[in-house]
Amino acid sequence: MKHRNDVSFPKLLKSVLLGLTVCLGLLCFYYGWSFAPGSRRSDHEEFDPVFGGSLTHRRRREAELEPEPPKSIPICDMQFSELIPCLDRNLIYQLKLKVNLTLMEHYERHCPPPERRYNCLIPPPLGYKVPVRWPASRDEVWKVNIPHTSLAEEKSDQNWMVVNGDKINFPGGGTHFHTGADKYIVALSKMLKFPDFKFNNGGNIRNVLDVGCGVASFGAYLLSHHVIAMSLAPNDVHENQIQFALERGIPATLGILGTKRLTYPSRSFELAHCSRCRIDWLQRDGILLLELDRLLRPGGYFVYTSPEAYAHDPENQKIWNAMSDLSKRMCWKVAAKKEQSVVWAKPLTNSCYLKRDPWTQPPLCNSDDDPDAIWNVSMKTCISQYSAKVHRDRGSRLAPWPQRLTTPPPRLEEIGVSPEEFQEDTSIWHFRVIEYWKQMKSVIQRNSFRNVMDMNSQLGGFATALNGKDVWVMNVAPVHVSAKLKIVYDRGLIGTAHDWCEAFSTYPRTYDLLHAWAVFSDIEERGCSAEDLLIEMDRILRPNGFVIIRDKPSVINYIRKSVTALKWDDWLSEVEPRVDALSSGEERVLIARKKLWDDKHTTM
Repeated sequence: MKHRNDVSFPKLLKSVLLGLTVCLGLLCFYYGWSFAPGSRRSDHEEFDPVFGGSLTHRRRREAELEPEPPKSIPICDMQFSELIPCLDRNLIYQLKLKVNLTLMEHYERHCPPPERRYNCLIPPPLGYKVPVRWPASRDEVWKVNIPHTSLAEEKSDQNWMVVNGDKINFPGGGTHFHTGADKYIVALSKMLKFPDFKFNNGGNIRNVLDVGCGVASFGAYLLSHHVIAMSLAPNDVHENQIQFALERGIPATLGILGTKRLTYPSRSFELAHCSRCRIDWLQRDGILLLELDRLLRPGGYFVYTSPEAYAHDPENQKIWNAMSDLSKRMCWKVAAKKEQSVVWAKPLTNSCYLKRDPWTQPPLCNSDDDPDAIWNVSMKTCISQYSAKVHRDRGSRLAPWPQRLTTPPPRLEEIGVSPEEFQEDTSIWHFRVIEYWKQMKSVIQRNSFRNVMDMNSQLGGFATALNGKDVWVMNVAPVHVSAKLKIVYDRGLIGTAHDWCEAFSTYPRTYDLLHAWAVFSDIEERGCSAEDLLIEMDRILRPNGFVIIRDKPSVINYIRKSVTALKWDDWLSEVEPRVDALSSGEERVLIARKKLWDDKHTTM
């Protein structure tokens, strides 16, 4: 007896054959449509093996969700050709910010809110020329590039600078070294009895902080001694002094000893220098001198060239006596004193601090104070003690220059990096830089670069790889990884901490090359604007300068589509680099060159 739901075998076979025929027909229709004229797939079409469908089409849809790159960017009015957005005193007045002029707060950073930013390209001055190339630039620059001559008139008796036709010359003088910084440096070396009167003291002095540096001639002439100075000055009444320094190709930055810590780690400099720097070191219980103490390495020197060191009138003698008393309470000792200059030395260990009476001022800092906390942190009127290790070792135990550039420094363990990881990082960056230069070799010359910025310096590997080239590098540590900046300094390099959601403290047109590794990915995660950062990079990049941007593909796609609006399309190259141990995922490298604007673009 048959059940009503049974199906005979012939009927089943017929149903299966019919189903197969339908599937085969649909398959043929699919492939016929796929390869029909006008419907051909890309040779690089990719399919998702798990979920099916086209990965290429999916990526296109994702790209449609990415921010739209700017099709055009307006040019700012010529009055903003020297704009420094976070050091714009007009902004202070417009926003009615309450700043203490006595404490120099008006020279500190005050950034515009997003709605007050200038979303336009900063124009160069009319007639702008490609800067004089290093090393000739040490001694002369084009007047049209920085059309300010008041310093030449004001400091005419001190040989700061001299207007000479269409150029400005720099004889190498300063307020207390009229006959030249080179002779002054040798004199200081003799005072301190350095070998062969070389300021680097056998490679043990490498990093110098020059506060109130003027046009940075002291730092300029230190370079021949294999010493690199961070030349520091505010945008004050000596207008454009740092702009002149950078135009000359000398390491320099805008900054002020005001209320905030300087953005350098503790124990970064072997020597600090002040030549008639017009700083009141005694104010607020010596807080500014204590900031220098934080920055000096064990045994570091403070060179002070000023009337207080040699003048015998009652006013200067009073200041000298007070400074001598303060320095003694800070455990500094006079290492040398001659003619105009006095040199103090910081102690090598904590021994002197521990022998002081408990109520001695200034006090020792609390154990919970981090001397390496430097971004938007107030100065403190206390002395930072050394760690137990530094106290035991009687110093930083750094190799002399140039060996220290590649020798793993002791402070690596403070950031959890092993010597092996340090060496691997150095090797990887050596290879990466070689590849960058291969990518650019058709368009660069030997002296194309002088002022270079690494916008995400990490351990300083990029700058280390450039050591054989005649450049200097401003190593910028994003604020969330600023702890690594101490390693940069321990390698004998210089740098600063910075938040790339804000404008950098420098003049427009001051760098020949900007290197940005994963910087855009970082600010994207923090909700900041890629377009704002591109406009800021354009502000500080010289015409004919280059950007090297290494980041994830979506970032590179966005920037590639923005280069025309930025006028960075003078030359362009994009490659997919080799994956290495530092790669966090798929990366692309985009190198672009900024156009040299003509006056037609400038006045648009």
